[in-house]
Amino acid sequence: MVLTAFKPTRDIQAATPVLLPLSVTFEHFGTAVSARGFWSFWRNSALVAGGAVLLALVVALLAAFAVARLRWPGRRAFVLMVFTAQMTPWEALLIPVYVIARDTGTLDTLWMLTLVYFMITLPFTIVTLRGFLDAIPADLEEAALVDGCSRAQAFRRVVLPLLAPGLLATSLFGFITAWNEFAFANVLIIKDQDDRTLPVWLSSFSNTFGTDWGATMAASTLFMLPVLLVFLVLQGRVTTGIVGGAVKG
Repeated sequence: MVLTAFKPTRDIQAATPVLLPLSVTFEHFGTAVSARGFWSFWRNSALVAGGAVLLALVVALLAAFAVARLRWPGRRAFVLMVFTAQMTPWEALLIPVYVIARDTGTLDTLWMLTLVYFMITLPFTIVTLRGFLDAIPADLEEAALVDGCSRAQAFRRVVLPLLAPGLLATSLFGFITAWNEFAFANVLIIKDQDDRTLPVWLSSFSNTFGTDWGATMAASTLFMLPVLLVFLVLQGRVTTGIVGGAVKG
């Protein structure tokens, strides 16, 4: 993808494919950036993905804490329901979600798309944070309670700092899922084209003459960069979070 983005059009369409570009051009990046709506759609994707992840973190943190630390009737059934939701292919819900959005008048709205992405990322976030909470000894909270902290203070001062790697890992993978999602964004945003997200916008380089592969690959490279940069910056903590969240199921 990256190599094709830097290739001149003649090399991309050559009968004999060449892996490394014979010459380098930035023309395709200029085409992608100057295309109508690029920055608006980039903002839409960031708002929708970021909002969904923040909502999922808040709800999943409370749910994971209740599952990992508390004992209550229906706990096992709830955990089974979360695992079932995690295994469900979300594309199977495409038509029901569309019907609900149509009947409630929420088609072509970014907040409806944010809610859908929140629904998609929530089960994974609960499962991962629950495993990470299981790996934190409950004795630490009990010691804080003995020292005079309330349950909320013990969670905020003791558990939450230890959860930081797990929160980073789950938020990053949730963000990637929401950032890359195409099907729901393509179906729920129909009339208001200004509310499209970047994955849907990438198809705009197709026309009656074919696909502008150079511009498509350049736009895809720009689309990939934010997630890649965040991952490289947080790589150490993300790895710790993945391992910590997998200690106990």
